[in-house]
Amino acid sequence: MLKEWALEAIQPHVNLSAEEIEGLFELPPSSTMGDMAFPCYMLAKEYRKSPQAIAETIVNLIDMKGVKAQAAGPYVNLFFDRDYYALKILDELQLSKFGQSNIGQGKKVIIDMSSPNIAKPFGIGHLRSTMIGAALYKMYQTAGYEPISVNHLGDWGTQFGKQITAYKRWGDDEALKENPIQESLRLYVRFHEEAENDASLDPEARNWFRLLEAGDEEALRLWRYFVEVSMQEFNRMYERLDVSFDYVLGESFYNDKMSQVVQELDDKGLLEESEGAKVVRLEELGMPPCLIMKSDGTTIYPTRDLATAFYRHDVLKAEQILYVVGGEQKLHFQQVFAVLDKMGAAWVKDCTHVHFGLMKFEGKKMSTRRGKIVYLEEVLDEAVARALQVIEDKNPELEDKYQVAKDVGIGAIIFGDLKNNRVNEVDFSLEDALNFDGETGPYLQYTYTRTQSILANSLLLDEESKTNLTDIQEGIYAEALGDSGWNLLKLLTRFNEQLTRGIQNNEPSVLARFVLDVAQAFNHFYGHERILSEEEHLRTARVTLTRLTGEALQRTMNILGLRTPNRM
Repeated sequence: MLKEWALEAIQPHVNLSAEEIEGLFELPPSSTMGDMAFPCYMLAKEYRKSPQAIAETIVNLIDMKGVKAQAAGPYVNLFFDRDYYALKILDELQLSKFGQSNIGQGKKVIIDMSSPNIAKPFGIGHLRSTMIGAALYKMYQTAGYEPISVNHLGDWGTQFGKQITAYKRWGDDEALKENPIQESLRLYVRFHEEAENDASLDPEARNWFRLLEAGDEEALRLWRYFVEVSMQEFNRMYERLDVSFDYVLGESFYNDKMSQVVQELDDKGLLEESEGAKVVRLEELGMPPCLIMKSDGTTIYPTRDLATAFYRHDVLKAEQILYVVGGEQKLHFQQVFAVLDKMGAAWVKDCTHVHFGLMKFEGKKMSTRRGKIVYLEEVLDEAVARALQVIEDKNPELEDKYQVAKDVGIGAIIFGDLKNNRVNEVDFSLEDALNFDGETGPYLQYTYTRTQSILANSLLLDEESKTNLTDIQEGIYAEALGDSGWNLLKLLTRFNEQLTRGIQNNEPSVLARFVLDVAQAFNHFYGHERILSEEEHLRTARVTLTRLTGEALQRTMNILGLRTPNRM
């Protein structure tokens, strides 16, 4: 909104397109310096004047109702009349279409997310792909896209040869039946420990995977068992995180689709032999060869990812494909995309590796092979228990306190991840995530409950009142909102802008920072203005701003996967 009005004030006086002008606008560091700033550096060459002189010229030309312009060095600072524009903003924010966008125009976007490995525990490290992917799904959906979430399970590959070998050598059926995931992990860890001193284990594992690919009955039986018990475990975690998928298609789904890819690579003269294996050379791109077929004739995950990409484009009709996968797979996706490009798949330009940094626990990297893993379920249980203890200490009579504890505890874990730029490493701390002060999920939820409490009390005060915004004289808004309310109101208008920026960068932390800013600005407003004022016209304006803030908090938190209890 403010950008549109600022554009209306500036555009008649500069020789730049609307897009160029909008891209140059800046927010002044303080509201005392204006509500929007336009830098004049880019105009110096064309006008053959200093940016300072150009700013002075533009200021003298601006003549728009409710807008005052001042030159501050090379900047044109714009001040919007609060009484005139506050009502315009409030009216716009209350439209049902606000918070929705059509920049996606129904385009299909496939989001490959979560993708845990079968027969492995769902650890805290799986949280990043799952929740970044879930947030992107809702961001794209809000912006008018048709997102499709796909859980690309790691249910194929040499790891199953290792798992079967370990089971055959050291498996305990009773232990496996009693605790299938932990027993599977124990076997997998033992395989890697034993393999350091037993050279026969790796060839045996490769043979079992070869038998699995060939359809061996015993290999398939064990594989199906591992898949079944793993999915039961994963689905419990997804239910707790409130995450679902449009498709659950593991690597095994593409078994009958890989031969066509290999044949096409061969037909196009892209396959070469290398020590008995088949590869696509990528040296001219500064990358090592992409392995397509091992020397024993079995496939490897680049082969499956090529088949997967074609299926998503040709069958699911995706116009964009996002791979929410850790940064350690960066070279892999560069290779896969390069091979697709060599195959003539022009749509590879719309494939994006949305990579993210490692999640560490107390500074230590987790490893399934070494058995160093922090179970997500244990972390969630601890978070909920601590949230419940806070409720017992501060508000033991709270209704639905167990549900609220779940909402707060799990929300703390989710937001503790999403507030970070996804490419950064995250050193997970349960203590920090559950803090009710600072940049945390509980802080956001508490702020939301504050807005709802104010609204509930305002209804009691206004039962006989018929005052609404249109009845309030224009000249009252500057007084009603004050500096803190005006700054909050301006911030609320930026939701669509931040949503667009978050999508352009596939970065949920953009919305996480936005919603933190909203919460902090509201608490500043709450501390400076008596929202439930005895004066009805002041109360109506302030309560309206409070309601819109609550809606903004709820909208943005729900996109990020946080629930919003009304009381805490």
